[in-house]
Amino acid sequence: MTTRSLETLYGQLLAAYGPQGWWPLLDHRGANPTRSGALTGYHPGRYDYPRTAEQRFEICVGAILTQNTAWPNVEKALLALQRAGALSLPGLEALGEAELLTCIRPSGYYRAKARKLREWSRFCRLTGEATPSREALLGVWGIGPETADSIRLYAYGLPEMVVDTYTRRVLAGLGHLPRAAGYDEVKALCIRGLPPDAMVYQEFHALMVEHAKRFYRRGTPADPLRFGDA
Repeated sequence: MTTRSLETLYGQLLAAYGPQGWWPLLDHRGANPTRSGALTGYHPGRYDYPRTAEQRFEICVGAILTQNTAWPNVEKALLALQRAGALSLPGLEALGEAELLTCIRPSGYYRAKARKLREWSRFCRLTGEATPSREALLGVWGIGPETADSIRLYAYGLPEMVVDTYTRRVLAGLGHLPRAAGYDEVKALCIRGLPPDAMVYQEFHALMVEHAKRFYRRGTPADPLRFGDA
């Protein structure tokens, strides 16, 4: 078990890559601060997004569509939904099934994701503008822990830690946890090691993704953070 704290790791990653500006938004012109993911839509150093109900809804839809696919594929689907006027609750509800399937096809698993979006829209219609609890989100068909946490962290700005395959890969590679650790175990480790702050959680999640994409693509990583605690 490495003696390096997660706060130190967070500081190293932030110094190496800078603020990531997640979650990318279609109507924001900010450029990608690193070399992975989308080309536009990022807002590094700005934590006052989303600013509108429409942006919040877009983040929620994106969190569902990004399951099991790369973000550029989600962008294509979001742009198609935007062109169809379906990046709002009324717009999504009014969209025909065939057109919905066509719009989100680039994101993969589009038939299952179409159902997930329908279930999400019904949930939104029932709950209105109330901030959803994690338990309520997990009760929606097709929304698991990572998606629920992403919605609460990025769409609602709540200190809800998000972990994913990239987070697990890096922390296991650095000796913080076993490679077979489950979602709850990884999340609990991050919560213990980081300040309970939405800004920190957003950056840590995004920075782990960037670091994993650079150093953990194949086999055992040659991670520069393995060597020394500086």
